[in-house]
Amino acid sequence: MHSVSEALAPVERFAELSHFRHDLHACLTSRSDALFELCDAVLCTDRPVTSLVELSLEPVFRRGHGALYDALAQGSINEDALRDLLAAHIPDDAPLVFGVDCSTYPRPDAECSPERGHHYSPCRCDGDRKTVPGWSFQWLTGLEWGSSSWTHPVDVRRLAPGHCQIHAAAEQVRGLLGRLGTTERTSGPGPAPLIMFDQGYAASALSHALDGEPVQVLVRISGDRVFFDGRPGPRKPGPGRNGVHGNRFELSASPQPRTPDEVLVVADSRRYGRVEVRAWHGMHQKVHREGYFAEHFPDKFTRLPIIEVTVIQVRVEHLPDGRAPHRPMWLWHSGPQRPDLDVCWRGYLRRFDMEHTFRLLKSELGWNAPRLRFPEQAQRWTWLVIAAYTQLRLVRRLAPDLRRPWEKRARSGWGLSPHRVRRGFRHLRERVGTPTRVPKRTGPGPGRPRGSKGRPAPRYPVRTKSNKTDIRATSAGEKKS
Repeated sequence: MHSVSEALAPVERFAELSHFRHDLHACLTSRSDALFELCDAVLCTDRPVTSLVELSLEPVFRRGHGALYDALAQGSINEDALRDLLAAHIPDDAPLVFGVDCSTYPRPDAECSPERGHHYSPCRCDGDRKTVPGWSFQWLTGLEWGSSSWTHPVDVRRLAPGHCQIHAAAEQVRGLLGRLGTTERTSGPGPAPLIMFDQGYAASALSHALDGEPVQVLVRISGDRVFFDGRPGPRKPGPGRNGVHGNRFELSASPQPRTPDEVLVVADSRRYGRVEVRAWHGMHQKVHREGYFAEHFPDKFTRLPIIEVTVIQVRVEHLPDGRAPHRPMWLWHSGPQRPDLDVCWRGYLRRFDMEHTFRLLKSELGWNAPRLRFPEQAQRWTWLVIAAYTQLRLVRRLAPDLRRPWEKRARSGWGLSPHRVRRGFRHLRERVGTPTRVPKRTGPGPGRPRGSKGRPAPRYPVRTKSNKTDIRATSAGEKKS
């Protein structure tokens, strides 16, 4: 016999979804009905989104295809209010663990699209190029524990050519802390939120940009870096100044010349076998007056900062597919408190759930499918896709399992994948309704005035790193010593 709380749980989840949809509609300040129904069309179609105009044929989109393009071109979204809404719907039982990563909206042949730059692309299908002309978006996403592909996107910002990704990441993290600062989870004595970054981010610049904030920074670093322990060695013979950075600590040295300050051993993890985590506290790198630090310390007579961090080494017995790892993983940790080694290595592995989210947004929800001309339109479309994904997460325990005859049943205790939840969303939408108004009946438009002539659209070059104002690669502030 079910308890009263279990019986009321579906009602509460439907109410949460209904409240989210009404608040989302309030965040759409212009062309709100068309934008909202476009978001519903993404969720209710029974196939992957490969064309933007095809969404106008969905029954939930009660307007013409012209209103669809007009909504993305002339509509507006209160992005700050939407960020507040997304942060407010982070589950109470979710850990304060977040990941930051960039993903590219490719527009390689759009010569009429402004502010395009060369950004990383995992595959160009020619074996040579690893970049593609387009727009880069930086995502801030909440993560979960356990074997789950669900995440909680809370913020996204487009990185214009020449804009520093370190500054953008710091602004996103500060904005998130401001939204979480009023909750008891961040004001208590517990650990500070953990923000994780991939190897492409400059660790020293991130730690300096977020210095003084109640947040832990965890960055993956290359295994060929050199650190110093900050303790001057014995007096050198002869003239000259004694070393001020201390003894060298090379990550590639084998065996390590210095005993770790802290060791954690997990005898038998489920997917990686024996896991050994070692930490060295009070380490720092030599930073150079380039990139991020050249901007903040332009005077050559100003001493560059020494940023003390914890260097973490993670060794596993085998990978999930059984292969032996060919090298250990190195992590950089900085924050107001000593790191919890068990949380660090497990949390960083959960960062790869963002890749599953990107794959779903692109292959199923069609994030990079529309061929939009202006980056502002891509920004609005990105927010709609995030809102659609968040609604899927809110109903993941309510959606029916409409599996195909050839598909396997969902494993007990794992729940449905985002793909299967989307398949049953149109049935749940009928129960919560829609806050949009019925469209007005109108006739055909007047069309182009007689005698007018169209002019060719202007062409824009693709920005490259050869431009001195482009400080996208801020890792130049860190060099191997």
